Amino acid sequence: MNAVHVHGTEPAPPAGPHVRNLVLAVLIPLILATIAGLIVLWPSGETPSIEAGVRTDGTILAVEPCEDVVETPPTPEGEDTAGECLQARVRVDAGPDEGVETVVPLPFGIGAPEFHGGDEVVLSALPDAPLESRYEVLDFQRDLPLLWLAGLFAVAVVVLSGWKGLAALGGLGVSMVVLLVFVLPALLTGEPPLPVAVVGASLIMIITLYLAHGLSIRTSVALIGTLVSLALTGLLGSLFTSVAHFTGLSGEAASYLGTVNTEIDLRGLLLAGLVIGALGVLDDVTVTQSAAVWELAAADPSSSRRSLLAAGLRIGREHVAATVNTLVLAYVGAALPLLMLFSVAGQGVTDVITTEAVAQEIVRALVGGLGIIAAVPVTTALAVLAVRGRPARPAGRRRKPASSTLEA
Repeated sequence: MNAVHVHGTEPAPPAGPHVRNLVLAVLIPLILATIAGLIVLWPSGETPSIEAGVRTDGTILAVEPCEDVVETPPTPEGEDTAGECLQARVRVDAGPDEGVETVVPLPFGIGAPEFHGGDEVVLSALPDAPLESRYEVLDFQRDLPLLWLAGLFAVAVVVLSGWKGLAALGGLGVSMVVLLVFVLPALLTGEPPLPVAVVGASLIMIITLYLAHGLSIRTSVALIGTLVSLALTGLLGSLFTSVAHFTGLSGEAASYLGTVNTEIDLRGLLLAGLVIGALGVLDDVTVTQSAAVWELAAADPSSSRRSLLAAGLRIGREHVAATVNTLVLAYVGAALPLLMLFSVAGQGVTDVITTEAVAQEIVRALVGGLGIIAAVPVTTALAVLAVRGRPARPAGRRRKPASSTLEA
């Protein structure tokens, strides 16, 4: 009598040699192309830089009104401090002036942050300036709350997912390394943004998917589906950023990059952001679809390709409906302050959505959504072909899975 597994079903039949060979025939050229792209596009030369103050740490000891400034009298409703000039006595906590106390001006006016004694802050220093004008307050120190939040996130992932969660965190680290070591330097040295984004995204996918989900046919199918959908997303993004005449200069950061003394393709930079932004969602969809087909095949070993495909697509439709809405809301959330600004300015809906800043987010959301939609049938069909590479055997004649380099 055959052994019964924990979930009451036997694993899906192992992929035959012809299926493994077909998957490898597609996957190996994609991996080699990614490696070749990495070599060709690897950043060379000096990364451009701009003049900026040296960042250092400090602590505010006391906040007081500026000297020799006539204060605005209080309004009838109460004291108005929005326009009050303030300064702070600050202790420098790092750098050559560590331990030195000095007085620095504080930002003031509507929307300015409120500083108080004891606040840990980030200072900007001009090393050659006199001490009384050397430092200015840039921002609050936020490293501790961010570390606590990152630690909480890591613990939650590991508690829920165990070793797979730990592998996923490793994949997240790999993603950050690829972005910081390859993608950003390559973009700053003037390499074409779309190829850089596609190569970087492919490298992230190859490493993180196998790291988090194991070396298997199922993971390979998800990887192929992700790369195909990512390529489609890049092509659609390239088409619509060109047709819509985007300049890439709508944001403050992008406008400032336009003044840097280097050849940065700002429209291409917008396109690269679109591709990388869609990457995580595509990963979610393709892994889920591949896993769903494998589980369906295990639950009903006698199911045909047609029934598996239909069931997988039904799951995919539900997934797409939820994911596309999530993607659109994420982009709307990012552009919410801008939408509020246009609303206050009394502009109509058509005027608002056709401005470049908003239209960019719309194109990101819709092109990313099209990539997700394409990922479902592509990955589901590939998974069905992999799990049903040959007609299913009758239930009583199934053999135990054979071991292989790429396990099912």
